[in-house]
Amino acid sequence: MALVELRDVSKRYHKGGQTIVPLDGVSLDVHEGEFVSLMGASGTGKSTLLNLIASIDRPDSGRIVVDGTDITRMSGTRLAAWRAAAIGYVFQTHNLIPVLTAYENVELPLLLLPMSRAERRKRAAIAMAAVDLSDRADHYPRQLSGGQEQRVGIARAIVAHPKIVVADEPTGDLDPDTSTQILALLRRLNEELGVTLMVVTHDIEVGASAGRQFHLDHGKLVESTSPEKGLSPAVD
Repeated sequence: MALVELRDVSKRYHKGGQTIVPLDGVSLDVHEGEFVSLMGASGTGKSTLLNLIASIDRPDSGRIVVDGTDITRMSGTRLAAWRAAAIGYVFQTHNLIPVLTAYENVELPLLLLPMSRAERRKRAAIAMAAVDLSDRADHYPRQLSGGQEQRVGIARAIVAHPKIVVADEPTGDLDPDTSTQILALLRRLNEELGVTLMVVTHDIEVGASAGRQFHLDHGKLVESTSPEKGLSPAVD
């Protein structure tokens, strides 16, 4: 059984009398421990797909199951609690709270979970160590470089031991050298810690580093199986 299952998922938006369909009957399986990349032109629905898996948005039709839980059937209150425990989200613009230290930003998701202060401190410390930022725990975002801020964002995403980490253009705002460092970190988390990753990216190097690579085109999802085989439908 796949960790994430999408079956015939569609999403539509209405704008100025026009109907936009970024996702049209998309099906996809993501297995535990996989590193999956999603590429495509701007506006093709990549972030929409990520937000549906993260339960930030809901599909108009179809079914999304994460670790055996059908999130398309959950109420808003239950969904928020489930999201806090099951999903880690890495943003392109870091989304750190400027008045909180790096440690406090990492600890923040744990405040939504039934957990003791001692357990929160332990998990936050482990997450900071995983991204090599233990010595920056007391620094505020303004005292960190862009790469360090993104590392804090990644630590925050993994601190609750989520079922899957989704990342929306995690290297998009970084210089090439820093992007390479963040990519190496993501690969290490996947390979050494077994973190399941789904990454939306425009960066060809990031996309090619994933074990499975997908493209969205006109609402349809296709998998790039290899340079020789080209593109094939994701799931029938």
